[in-house]
Amino acid sequence: MARKLFGTDGIRGTANAEPMTAETALKVAMATGRHFRRGDHRHLVVIGKDTRLSGYMLEPALTAGFISMGMDVILLGPMPTPAVAMLTRSLRADLGVMLSASHNPYQDNGVKLFGPDGYKLSDAVEAEIEASVANGNGDGLSSSERLGRARRLDDAQGRYIEFAKQSFPRGLRLDGLKIVVDCAHGAAYKVAPTVLWELGAAIVPIGVQPDGTNINRNCGAVHPQAMCEAVVTHGADFGLALDGDADRVMISDEKGKLLDGDQLMALVANSWRRARRLKGRGVVATVMSNLGLELYFKQKGIKLVRTPVGDRYVVEKMRADGYNVGGEQSGHIILSDYATTGDGLIAALHVLAVVVERDKPASEVGRMFTPLPQLLKNVRFGRADPLGDAEVKRAIKDGEKRLGVEGRVLIRKSGTEPVIRVMAEGADEKKVAGVVDTIVAAIEQAARRHAA
Repeated sequence: MARKLFGTDGIRGTANAEPMTAETALKVAMATGRHFRRGDHRHLVVIGKDTRLSGYMLEPALTAGFISMGMDVILLGPMPTPAVAMLTRSLRADLGVMLSASHNPYQDNGVKLFGPDGYKLSDAVEAEIEASVANGNGDGLSSSERLGRARRLDDAQGRYIEFAKQSFPRGLRLDGLKIVVDCAHGAAYKVAPTVLWELGAAIVPIGVQPDGTNINRNCGAVHPQAMCEAVVTHGADFGLALDGDADRVMISDEKGKLLDGDQLMALVANSWRRARRLKGRGVVATVMSNLGLELYFKQKGIKLVRTPVGDRYVVEKMRADGYNVGGEQSGHIILSDYATTGDGLIAALHVLAVVVERDKPASEVGRMFTPLPQLLKNVRFGRADPLGDAEVKRAIKDGEKRLGVEGRVLIRKSGTEPVIRVMAEGADEKKVAGVVDTIVAAIEQAARRHAA
């Protein structure tokens, strides 16, 4: 069955339009509850959310669905996605749910599901849940006396704050460092500044006044310019920008220059290699990571393993082959010694640990390699898929030939929106730009032909 609900990172869409309606949220909760209800014990679900207005609509719908299946619900309120994963395990819950559309604007929302082990669900389990939603949820309802109950966990934030702090190396503090932390008006707006302050840093917080509609707006990991400018304005030593659900991070050095996820993976992996902590002598990244990262790892004797785009696929590969460092260029960094999913705050703490240990500016510590010129452009399309068009295929093949063995072309459809992502990289910046522009033009022309 073709997947209609689940994309590369759970279910996502415009709030109050399918599939992000209260009705569908109720059905998803019932179907998921049925799948994870095993045995006669009191089943437990943990639900967290970010700060979107639509959370007030979707959270009670999910709660009602789980309660109708006889499952108790613990409501966390606004909390980072990795906090939901951690608390799912800590509370011995049967299921964890995060309401968030990550880096998308407030009009969107999404549902991310975690199993009792704190890991995102596999494609196979998601397919079973989707089939159950499609087939109806009439069976399996709880009897009246076995209905679940809901309550809030008042100390949820404190539990995650301590968890994040415990990941920071013992004996180290952030005393003397001024840090800009941009929380994107999102899920980490309280916990992230608190963690950094309790570890000794002087904090310049921005993006910490959510109003339900300003999440990710001109701030956070998707728009890190505000954070970079604040670093320079306040004379800070370091800056970090989280996205709406805080599972990814972008970092700035003291000069206001960005360090993306590739640089962060290189920094942490090399530090852990020297400390003999890097498992499997390798790192798992996606097909989007820069060729410069691959060349850098070759010099250090570190293997780079690539997966499809999506932190879930990175985690699956890490678990299968025993790696403990992985991530995406976009700032999803997974350090599996501490977390089961991307955790922007914990990733930033481990970059800060290297800065503190080496007692050098972030600009000296953090720039590990020179990226090859890389260009990414997005092309929207209608119902028909233009990638099957003969002219598009020809443009892609010609582009690969132009770049040769020192470059590459990557074309992929987004798993969360009707967009085709066209990426190319190579040693010659002008040639890379020409290849991308040619392919984009071919896709746009094909889309117009198919729409006519």
